[in-house]
Amino acid sequence: MSAKTSFKIVISDPKTGKAEQVEVSGEQALRLIGHKIGDIIDGALVGKPGIKLRITGGSGRAGEPMRPDIQGARKGYFLLSGPPGYWPKEKGERRRRFVRGNTISEDIVQINAVIVYEEQAKASS
Repeated sequence: MSAKTSFKIVISDPKTGKAEQVEVSGEQALRLIGHKIGDIIDGALVGKPGIKLRITGGSGRAGEPMRPDIQGARKGYFLLSGPPGYWPKEKGERRRRFVRGNTISEDIVQINAVIVYEEQAKASS
């Protein structure tokens, strides 16, 4: 693992519909390696303390998207029938497309995340 690892993290806010991009490098970036799509991480890892983030996807150096149904940090050609990575033109159409697995590795360039809000009823109880 190199110390020059860096990620661009796109943080989406579902309440406002806005997104912001944060660049993370060095020790903070190394802490993200190994997390998977669907994992909830602390916002302090990306410089946003006090919030929780759910990883929703990402893309590699060549622009290949991460797929939640492919395990591991591998990449390759997989037979796909729907997004992400392939949008069929006809019903039942399938194609082989180059995509990544669901685990963050050093080869990932962009990580997509969404802010997770806890229900107000649970917070006040």
